[in-house]
Amino acid sequence: MENYLFEVSHLVFRFFHIVAGIAWIGASFYFVWLDNNLTKPPQWKQQQGIGGDLWAIHAGGIYEIAKYQSGPGQMPERLHWFKWEAYTTWISGALLFSLLYYVGADVYLIDPSKSALQQAWDITLSVLSIALGYLIYRVLCKTPLLGCGRLFTVVALGLLSLWAWGIDDLFSDRAVYIHVGALIGTCMAGNVFHVIMPSQRHMVDMISSGKQPDPSFSLRAKQVSIHNNYATLPILFIMLSNHFAFTYAHEMAWLVLIALFVVGMWIRHFFNLKNRGIYKPAVLVSGIGAFFVVILAIAPWSQQSSAASDDPVSDSRAWQIIEQRCTECHSENPSSQLFDSAPAGLVLDTPAQARQFAALINSRAVVSKDMPLANLTRMTHEERALIGRWASRQ
Repeated sequence: MENYLFEVSHLVFRFFHIVAGIAWIGASFYFVWLDNNLTKPPQWKQQQGIGGDLWAIHAGGIYEIAKYQSGPGQMPERLHWFKWEAYTTWISGALLFSLLYYVGADVYLIDPSKSALQQAWDITLSVLSIALGYLIYRVLCKTPLLGCGRLFTVVALGLLSLWAWGIDDLFSDRAVYIHVGALIGTCMAGNVFHVIMPSQRHMVDMISSGKQPDPSFSLRAKQVSIHNNYATLPILFIMLSNHFAFTYAHEMAWLVLIALFVVGMWIRHFFNLKNRGIYKPAVLVSGIGAFFVVILAIAPWSQQSSAASDDPVSDSRAWQIIEQRCTECHSENPSSQLFDSAPAGLVLDTPAQARQFAALINSRAVVSKDMPLANLTRMTHEERALIGRWASRQ
């Protein structure tokens, strides 16, 4: 029952996190698009303080959207604030992260081959590392670099690379990627809480009291909002990354992540330019090309060639290893305390089932080495090599 409740909590938090993330990222996409598509309004609108407008058509009809240069002469009775999309995404993400990597630290957070610390210390280091990363970002946003977009990006990516490299020696491979996602998500939500919302409150307070808002508040808010926008594609990849062990289980996984992070930002740059009427297909093409360059660079060419060239391994020897190391979880009735049913529905109760899924076993246990989960059954390097040689003959 305890495992069942854990899985139900996992489902609820993950579903909530995905829905909230869709709302937040969708709002980010929409408002950057909107800001880049506003056009100069007619003179009579300019006299009312409108700095840009847009006409659009959707299923509900034709819409007229106006953006005031510094705010309307009088605040409307009802004003929608876009903040809970960010807050609920962060809260649900924090709950999901805590459930998997703190409650389930012995499985998802800790890698005994990297750290011999006790579980409490690993959790403490996890919290402190995210807090330190966020503090560094906040300090960076208070420097003159904030106004230098390209230089800020280079410095921030350099610091993120050092941070990812550092935690790669502390936590499990999959946990490293999610920690980067947790840090970026915290920075994004922090931008809303510490910069964007205070700027909006300042604007509302000034307009309500008949004063002119300080434009520097809005400028800083827009700058960090752009940070959030460029982080959207990388953060979406990180949310999906646990399904693709060939990325996070690579021996240079932190560098793979940084490379894909840059690719995601570059592809997002194409769409931001396009929204401003600047068409540069070379940006999109080069971004997609760079993605496939990274994927080819981390492909397991050497493992496949070496496995095929060695002496064959019998079905009985391979089954002996699989039965000892894999069926504890991947069985119709798992003996592991972690699962009530076989993860991903993969059942390996017979040699025939093992042969059927030989390619998948090879991919996860030999190539990416992320299975068995947290290597709880202690599969050895020699056993992985034997399974690889067996699978290459199937």
